[in-house]
Amino acid sequence: MFTVKAYLMSNELLKASHPFTYAGNNDQQLPTAIRAAPAGLITAIRCSPLARPHNIILKRLFDITISLLVIVCLLSWLLPILALLIKLDSRGPVFFLQQRNKQKGGRFACIKLRTMVVNPEADTMTATFNDKRITALGNFLRISHLDELPQFLNVLWGDMSVIGPRPHMVAENIKYNILFNYYNDRHFVKPGITGLAQSLGYYGPAARLQEIEQKLKFDLYYINHWSLGMDIKIMMKTIVMIYNKKS
Repeated sequence: MFTVKAYLMSNELLKASHPFTYAGNNDQQLPTAIRAAPAGLITAIRCSPLARPHNIILKRLFDITISLLVIVCLLSWLLPILALLIKLDSRGPVFFLQQRNKQKGGRFACIKLRTMVVNPEADTMTATFNDKRITALGNFLRISHLDELPQFLNVLWGDMSVIGPRPHMVAENIKYNILFNYYNDRHFVKPGITGLAQSLGYYGPAARLQEIEQKLKFDLYYINHWSLGMDIKIMMKTIVMIYNKKS
């Protein structure tokens, strides 16, 4: 549902020439409620299970457990190696900190491994396919999603969740809130390292507004139908997707 028609018609995203697809392109992967929804239909948050205190505690315990496992078993030895490779690959810091919106619309410093050369547009211009700012090592880190691993620290600190709507740049959030009804409802929960949309293949730069709208539909479906089992399934599907992508 677009709300500012004149803006949409001039938006560069509408000029994308390739058709809207997502990895796998199999509608049978989608929850029945999403497959049956009319095109363009996005509903607001109704009565999310995550409004209940015991579910909030359960999800937080899940986040702490998974983040500690990743930090202790993986980041403790892999991060120093990746930091050295980043320093050898290009000039600049190891980490890239970017302001993003968290639950209830507040801001936090989202941690990523730096994948680009240092540039003044890093906080305002989203990475694109064949982006010349991305380093050789950075391209590998993005394909393997290793650049996202430090965000488990954000999870442990309480700014993010393992599973939830992916946080966008602040500038993107402002734009999308103008374009889409209910966009800010994504901030009802903590942003996630991965989410329902990502587990179904919607990752990387969005080429068309229809793709952004579809991601929003998945995000709101997730919030309205959350369960711990859903979080576990999304996490496992994401791991399988990353493995298949690397293969």
